[in-house]
Amino acid sequence: MPKGMRNLALLCALALALSTVVTAAQKDHYLHIKVDDPAKGESVNLNLPLSMAEKILPTVNRGNLHQGRITISNQDLDGVDLRAILDAIRIAPDNEFVTVKHHGQNVRVAKSNGNLVVHVHEAGEGGHNVDITVPMKVVDALFSTAKKDELDVAAAIRALADAGDTLLVSVQEATQHVRIWVDSRSSQE
Repeated sequence: MPKGMRNLALLCALALALSTVVTAAQKDHYLHIKVDDPAKGESVNLNLPLSMAEKILPTVNRGNLHQGRITISNQDLDGVDLRAILDAIRIAPDNEFVTVKHHGQNVRVAKSNGNLVVHVHEAGEGGHNVDITVPMKVVDALFSTAKKDELDVAAAIRALADAGDTLLVSVQEATQHVRIWVDSRSSQE
């Protein structure tokens, strides 16, 4: 093969390899929300690219949501310094911090493998189960704004893109099931 053809072939191979790397780096993660209520015959599915959510969120200014941030009133915090609590959790080793068992209800708050974990299980008829797992880097992003009374949802969405595939929330009630997760698939199938 002539030298010019070989160089052209190498250049094409390099361009193809670089385009594959760029395409893989640009692969978007999707926020999925699925709500099923068979008793009412209702189902809601949302499959939203995180990059799209990040661009749309700052355009919504309604109630406490503005420019990608949520304002929390002092009444909502009731004298609790969430930032101080999160700082303490961040530096603490993996641990089960709170466990409450009371009349068929179990509540557990823990830190495990870099995630903040909250489980609420209520036994009996009409009971519900809530499981929340949020990567600490997403929690940190939520509180990354300099303002004490704000949560930066847009920053949390950016952090979710780096968190990989993860189930964030699962709620099971008597007739309704809600799941919220992030993965690299554009559909829920």
